[in-house]
Amino acid sequence: MKLGARSFDPAQPGKTLSQRSTMSTYDQPLVWVVLLLMLLGMVMVYSASISLPDSRKYAQYSNAHFLIRQASFIVISLIAGLLTFRVKIEDWQKLAPYLFVGTLILLLLVLIPGIGKGVNGARRWLSFRVFNIQPSELMKLFVVLYAADYTVRKQQFMHKLTKGFLPMAGAVGLVGLLLLLEPDLGAFGVIVCIAMGILFLGGINGVWFGGIGATLVATFSLVIMLSPWRRERIFAYLNPWAEENALGKAYQLSHSLIAFGRGELFGVGLGGSVEKLHYLPEAHTDFLLAVIGEELGFVGVLAVVVMFYWIIKRAFDIGRQAIAIDLTFAGLTAKGIGIWIGVQTFVNMGVNLGLLPTKGLTLPLMSYGGSGVLINCVGLAILLRIDYENRLRMRGGRP
Repeated sequence: MKLGARSFDPAQPGKTLSQRSTMSTYDQPLVWVVLLLMLLGMVMVYSASISLPDSRKYAQYSNAHFLIRQASFIVISLIAGLLTFRVKIEDWQKLAPYLFVGTLILLLLVLIPGIGKGVNGARRWLSFRVFNIQPSELMKLFVVLYAADYTVRKQQFMHKLTKGFLPMAGAVGLVGLLLLLEPDLGAFGVIVCIAMGILFLGGINGVWFGGIGATLVATFSLVIMLSPWRRERIFAYLNPWAEENALGKAYQLSHSLIAFGRGELFGVGLGGSVEKLHYLPEAHTDFLLAVIGEELGFVGVLAVVVMFYWIIKRAFDIGRQAIAIDLTFAGLTAKGIGIWIGVQTFVNMGVNLGLLPTKGLTLPLMSYGGSGVLINCVGLAILLRIDYENRLRMRGGRP
């Protein structure tokens, strides 16, 4: 039916087909949830870091130092996300192997004295004067793209050990070796979960998958047992309230639990945290959720959990939709992004709540840090691009 030169959709009276198409080209709720998490994270980073200049370590910083830097990181990350959204998924598939190899080189450069930058006993950063970059954060995204591309290319060999699994295992093993030399066991754990998750979704043999899982558990256990300080951290996590643990290896965990206890249902109020006053170390990074729990209470923590659940659910929904229309690489990439965000969020929250041993993993989108927020935004922009191309193809168009 036409009125003049405008065609109308009978299913939605009063709206033209062009208006309807424009309104639904991307997932608006997903965008708003991501923005809300970043803005809430910025507020909580400010609250958690406002008293840091009172200490000798941060005496040269202003009270708003971390707020200004985090706001800058968010602006840069949003611009990077907008640029990323314009790149077609087929281009990401072509670039995947090169990005993976390039990041391996960066992980190697980190270990070279004079090039890699060490902080708190770990060498994980490359300094470019104006900003620092953490290659392990890049690897979390690029291993998603590489594993998805590998699975598509090797689909006919996924049930064969030598041609299907071993080459990918070798690549991930090399990444793990470089990360353990930094050391960064937490990032290695996340990357292994991503690669294994995508291989499982791609149809790897179930018996081998189980055997590989058992081998990885044994490997991680061996690494922990051969490392005295990691072993001490595990035992401290099992009994954080013992005097020698509460004042030693479990110091952060015990004060994190105190913060959650003080918060109760509705929290002590924004800015009212006591634990951030030099009791809970690095509260603006790994233990940001503890400050949220203290100031916003169980309700605030639950809201954060629900928003992350929404992002992960949408990632798997978008991936399932892409696979349904024969976009296998896009579908595996979307699900891989969901696994990445889900695993890292689960580990960070588990550490804060005392459910897992202490590991240096930040809360995605929220914790202080430029590399983390930037790569999170780029990854989610790729997810939005997959959803955009899904919708376009279902209307008969081409990206």
